[in-house]
Order: sequence, then structure tokens, then C-alpha cells
Amino acid sequence: MSVATLHREVYALPQAARLLQVPPATLQWWLEGGVRNTHEYLPVLRPEPTGSKMVTWGEFVEAGYLREYRRTHRVPLPHLRRFIELLRERQGVPYPLAHYRPFVGEGRKLVLELQQEVGLPADLWLVVPVTDQIVLLPSTETFLSKVVFSDDDEAWAERIHPNGKASPVVLDPEYSFGEPTVRGIRTEPLAELVEAGEPMDAVASQFGIGLADLKAALSYEFSPAAA
Repeated sequence: MSVATLHREVYALPQAARLLQVPPATLQWWLEGGVRNTHEYLPVLRPEPTGSKMVTWGEFVEAGYLREYRRTHRVPLPHLRRFIELLRERQGVPYPLAHYRPFVGEGRKLVLELQQEVGLPADLWLVVPVTDQIVLLPSTETFLSKVVFSDDDEAWAERIHPNGKASPVVLDPEYSFGEPTVRGIRTEPLAELVEAGEPMDAVASQFGIGLADLKAALSYEFSPAAA
């Protein structure tokens, strides 16, 4: 698996919206922009509209970052477009929020400079200066706490743990078409069997996973956010 995976079309738009727990129309807006009251709004994530109803892994990861800000601040994310555009140019990568580089070392300094350069509203900042350090804001830390980055120089987002890295539930473009899995088993059929009345011990044994793994899958599938 390489950084080229970020370009891979992994999800149909409704599927990506379900996994991100955002309305499909919202994800469509982030990806394609649109027209409201005769005013045209450009995409937040894509450099320009493409008309594609497929979502690349890189777009999915970046949309997960935007979701954290929508959930926390409920602010209009189109303000981020110019910031992401400049970050894309300065970092030299197509999906800057799907890489770890903007969040560490000199990357934080660049992010701080660009935030100020484009006049990004404070609610949308990724980092803030504190004394002689540049620190991540809570929404950024929440996002990063769920993402596993590659250990090469690219440091790109390889997979996502939607319930945090302590949980075995993972979204990985290399497995089950990016659907949530635990130990390589999709969480949805596990939850369906338990909901149908099958004993948890029997379901865990049938799929060759531990009871703790099954409970993690159920916690993900039956959480209000996953509904």
C-alpha cells in the first residue's frame, strides 16, 4: 500500500456519507460546491467540481477532518477552501489534511501562517500559538487520535479507527472496500446476527474473533452516531 491509495476511488458518495455520519447533501457540497441564491460556491475539498459521485480515500480522510469541525463548531466550512488550497500548494500534496506533515514540526508553523494569511475564522483554526509553542486545537487532536499514518516520509493516512485507536474497529481501503471491520470481519453482519438473537459467544466463535472484538464491533454499530 502506498501514498497513491489516497487517489483511489473507494466509496460511492452515499456510502461515504453514511460512514462519515454526515448527510449526503453535505458531503456533496464539500466535494462539489453548488449554487445558492444565484451565488456559486466552490468545493471545499476538491480544487474544482468534477461531477464524480465517487469519493477517493484522500477525500474521505479530509472529510472526516471537516466533520470534526462541523460537529464541534457548526461553522460554514467554505471558509476553509482558500486555506486548504494554499496548504495543498505549499505542501506539494493533493490531500494536505490526509498527511501528518501539516501537524508536526515546521508544518505547524506553515499552518499558523496560512491561517492568518487567509483570515481564517478562529473557530476553524488547526493550531494556535501558546507562549513559545504552536499547539493543536482539540478538534485537530480528536481527528488525529483516530488516524494511523504511514511510517515513511510521506506520513499519509493509511487507516482510520472511528472509535479511537483503542478500539479494533477500523476503516481501511485495503479491506472490505473500506467498510468498518474488526480483525478483517465487517462489523455490520456481526451486529445483524446479534440483533437477530444469536448468542454473542456463538457469533464470536463462528467468525473466529474474540468476545472483546465483537463487543467493540457492536459498540460501533449500535452507537447513536452510527445509526
